[in-house]
Amino acid sequence: MSAPVLPTLRSAGSVVEEIRAAGPALVTLSGGVDSSLVASLAWEALGEHAIAITLSGPAVATREVERARRIARSIGISHRVVDHDPLAHESYRRNPTNRCFFCREGEAERMIAIGRPLGVRQYLDGVHADDLGDDRPGLRALDRAGFRHPLLRAGWRKSDVRAIARARGLPNWDEPSDACLASRIAHGQLIEVDLLRRIERSEAAIRQYGFRRVRVRVAGTAARVEVDPDEVPRLLEANMASKVRTAVGAEGFAPIVLDPEGYHASSAARGRRGV
Repeated sequence: MSAPVLPTLRSAGSVVEEIRAAGPALVTLSGGVDSSLVASLAWEALGEHAIAITLSGPAVATREVERARRIARSIGISHRVVDHDPLAHESYRRNPTNRCFFCREGEAERMIAIGRPLGVRQYLDGVHADDLGDDRPGLRALDRAGFRHPLLRAGWRKSDVRAIARARGLPNWDEPSDACLASRIAHGQLIEVDLLRRIERSEAAIRQYGFRRVRVRVAGTAARVEVDPDEVPRLLEANMASKVRTAVGAEGFAPIVLDPEGYHASSAARGRRGV
């Protein structure tokens, strides 16, 4: 398969002008650096005619919602947190390989229902050029719903996004990327609220030991713990390994594997097939 053809790299100023020309905007703000940068650009372009929406539900960690609130305040953009439960949809709950399509389809419908009475004319997300290299059924759902991808249209990769976010003073410019809690569960295993909460508590417990990025991926009752590669030696040190296993085991997971390779871009795909 040939590599996707990317647009010519554009300046932040040109992206702002394009957003301004398209009229009132709704930004899907997860709290990650990608959507935060879009919110910053939309606020510069449209001021009070831009709104950021964060969806809160069982697959979204509490810390992500709080981060989104913090980022919105730092930007100054109008912000709302809205409840949304993807588990209400059987197609999502069954956790097929294209689960993200059903998730994003439902989220897009929710966003449009919010934006329509507000006079919103464009719906913006944080998709960027590096996202095109992955299997992204969720992106297909967003495209179908008519969402626009300012970072992708600008030809920006993740490194560009971080550099521009830093230049604009966004406080999360170098924070690790995150993903919904359901992405930790092997495909085919039913997604349940209790399981999502147990994963969230396990990751929170491990982060208390100072790890920057944590994933607890599950298949059945088994769990695999991932941290960034440069933090793996500390994870595997006997005393720390014991603490981590105890924390994850307290949530009912067994057996527990501490991944010796650590988190990397293909970890999620590997985890979705099983621990």
